[in-house]
Amino acid sequence: MDVPAATAGEAVGTLGRQARISIGFRDPRLARMRVKPVRGRYTPAQALERLLAGTPARARRVASASFVIERAPARSYAPAVRPRPAEPAIEPSPAEIVVTATKRDVPLAAYAGGAQIVDGETLSVAEAARGTGLIETRAASVTSTHLGPGRNKLFIRGIADSSFVGPTQATVGQYWGNSRITYSAPDPSLRLYDVRSVEVLEGPQGTLYGAGSLGGVVRVVPNAPDLGSAGGNMWGGVQAIQHGDPGVDGGAILNLPLVEGRLGLRVLAFGGIDGGYIDDRERGLNDVNRVATIGGRAALRYRPDDDWTIDVTGLGQRIVGDDSQYADRFEDGLSRASTVAQPYRNVYWLGDVVVRKALGPVEWTSSIGYANQHVFEQFEGPRLADVTRLDMVPDAQAPPTAFTQNNRIAMVTAETRLARRGPDGTGWVIGASALRNRARVHRRMGEAATRELLTGVRNEVDETTLYGEYGVAPLADTTLTLGGRLTHSKLGGRSEDTLRSIALRVDPEAADTRSETRLLPSASLSWRPQAGTMVFARYQQGFRPGGIAVRRDFIQRFNGDRVETLEAGGRVEGDSVEAGITVSHTRWRNIQADIVDGFGFPTTANIGDGRVWSLGWSGRWRPAAGLEVDAALYLNDSRITDPALSILPLETGAIDRERLPNVADRSGRIGVRYSGRLGAAAGFDLAGYARYIGQSTLGIGSILGRLQGDYLDTGLELRIGDDRRGLSLTATNLLDARGNRFALGSPFLIRDEDQITPLQPRSIRIGFDAAF
Repeated sequence: MDVPAATAGEAVGTLGRQARISIGFRDPRLARMRVKPVRGRYTPAQALERLLAGTPARARRVASASFVIERAPARSYAPAVRPRPAEPAIEPSPAEIVVTATKRDVPLAAYAGGAQIVDGETLSVAEAARGTGLIETRAASVTSTHLGPGRNKLFIRGIADSSFVGPTQATVGQYWGNSRITYSAPDPSLRLYDVRSVEVLEGPQGTLYGAGSLGGVVRVVPNAPDLGSAGGNMWGGVQAIQHGDPGVDGGAILNLPLVEGRLGLRVLAFGGIDGGYIDDRERGLNDVNRVATIGGRAALRYRPDDDWTIDVTGLGQRIVGDDSQYADRFEDGLSRASTVAQPYRNVYWLGDVVVRKALGPVEWTSSIGYANQHVFEQFEGPRLADVTRLDMVPDAQAPPTAFTQNNRIAMVTAETRLARRGPDGTGWVIGASALRNRARVHRRMGEAATRELLTGVRNEVDETTLYGEYGVAPLADTTLTLGGRLTHSKLGGRSEDTLRSIALRVDPEAADTRSETRLLPSASLSWRPQAGTMVFARYQQGFRPGGIAVRRDFIQRFNGDRVETLEAGGRVEGDSVEAGITVSHTRWRNIQADIVDGFGFPTTANIGDGRVWSLGWSGRWRPAAGLEVDAALYLNDSRITDPALSILPLETGAIDRERLPNVADRSGRIGVRYSGRLGAAAGFDLAGYARYIGQSTLGIGSILGRLQGDYLDTGLELRIGDDRRGLSLTATNLLDARGNRFALGSPFLIRDEDQITPLQPRSIRIGFDAAF
């Protein structure tokens, strides 16, 4: 190593080139401090330690060839050298950003595809409390349904199937660190406290992630235990909701090095109540849709030496909603008339073990994870004289009924891989994985005291996979990447709570076991004509296996679907400006979708073939020190090009040439962040955003083909304090807009009622945070 004395930003650039490693900054202000020279033979970790000696910063390894420089805890260093005041008028951009979701740490500047990365350091406590709702706010390509926290579905860049959560696998792969979060279940909306980053990869990711990544992948990377220093933080807040009840939230994080440098524990606990704001005119109740959330996380890291890392993590979260959050268009759009309560809950558990070992330039990673989820939902049902006759026409004189659905999902995943990172996106990864998912759905309908069992279903999926990806540089400033995934799926399904002989007589293929084998190729090409500029083209596939669904009182089979996406785009990065653009075309064959039959019961079927065009642009501008402006625009055009003949007009209506549901035809976002000083001891951070969501439809067919969207969501947050403590003021929905988000109330009443799902009214939160 031969790194002269300079600013940290200049020095790590020199060191990164010499050691062929990636080094990033948590806080761009650290890039301006002066650091010592380093000359001699050192490992990268040793060189960084000497470089930062005597400064208020430290380096932390985040991957085999990647480090992040962050501010050290106050008592872990002696401030012998004060950072020199900033010389340039414009802050330098952070050093190289790495896309770890590629499984071989590809620099964002060299990644051939659409990607958005949210730095966990920029997330406030109020944002983290929104769970995956904050991803939708920060990443313009991500949309979500809004049935309520713990029962939503995420979509990326135009690939969406429906508002309901049925037996179909999600179109977005969701991961917590190295483990898959869900398979055939709703988004558990895990609170994003204490996370290092959130990565969104746009478009199919079949090669690296397999089934269920048709639209893309969302990967949350939590903060690992710090093996060098003890500490933590705590926070709390109260919220006032206009037209609704107040809310409260709080939590704490504790980090303990049990054996300094070798063994550490990190524990998180949190809880909160979101006040209700929907009134029920029929039952004479106000603010019925209160939601209570409680959860926690514990992580243990063991590093016996510099090459081995073992992480053991467990997390749990429980969400209980007192009632559904839909309304009708009468009065102020914040009330409805229901005959019964419509509560729900989502209880989620995840445990995993991840082992990593550095084998020189190669990193070996092996993991095993277990996820368990229980989702309970209750809907206001149709008025039926005999609830055992689901083919009867509803009778207004019959007593009110409730429909309940219990969905229990258990999933085991395992993966092992070898990866080598090269410069400019070159390198390779090869791996094998296995997955087992078991999902059971039980349903009941009737009056509260005498509910009858309805036909349920059990789906089982076992997958084994081999995959690999290899990136080479055939020409200067050019990277060609080829990959493929071979997946064998064994599928099984059968009816629950009814005689199997009856179910088989209705549909002989409905309860059976079968196998599917899929080969998913991929290819990408990137070219860097000059420093800071890259253009790319990419081809990728994705798929979902089939399964068993319930239709009224019997079961039926639906087949797997597949997408093929071709996209092209580019990025430009400068000292103060970043921008990227992507255009993609997707062919979607044999689309799985959750629909509503002619009697209001949700079911699943293959609705035909479709196509999706998408255009996305995003940019970031730093015009002055402490000021950053970001903007994004996404346009989507989706159509069903070849509807399936098996879809009965009685149940879905005409679907020829209809758009796919729940993805706005256009959406855009603009955000502003500004940081400054308030004297020598304190500073402030001000952030605001405005996000427009265009029109979409609720679902497929004449029953669900109602327009929604076309609203503006806004937010503003101010924090005053320092790195150790602060006070914050957060406001959301500044315009107190109602809108109509991507959701509905009871599927049994949608034919006759004009249901909407409004935004949460204007809300104000006052909070505090303190580190120790």
